[in-house]
Amino acid sequence: MPNFGFSIHSPTHIDLDKNYRTIFNYVKVKEPSIQKCIFCGSCSATCTASNYSAMSLRKVNLLLHRGMVQEVRSLTEQCLLCGKCYLVCPRNVNTRRIILLIHEALKMPLS
Repeated sequence: MPNFGFSIHSPTHIDLDKNYRTIFNYVKVKEPSIQKCIFCGSCSATCTASNYSAMSLRKVNLLLHRGMVQEVRSLTEQCLLCGKCYLVCPRNVNTRRIILLIHEALKMPLS
């Protein structure tokens, strides 16, 4: 079979009802404003860290919903906690506190 520069992969299926959501639920209880996020990207557009790294709060929130803990850990370690994202959020999501709660949750034993 000729190779045309791409390959066909099996579809990726994420069952949101069965994935690891402990960290998301922990953050949701302590900071309910995370549920108001509409993934508009304002936070990522103003992020100082995103200019120099892969940090994106929008991506962090999406990965939290998917239960992808290692990816969340690597992204949140790059956050500078400057608070610009909180200032521009149209839904007043307390993004800075969310990052701090994620750090707190990641230190707890995973269950």
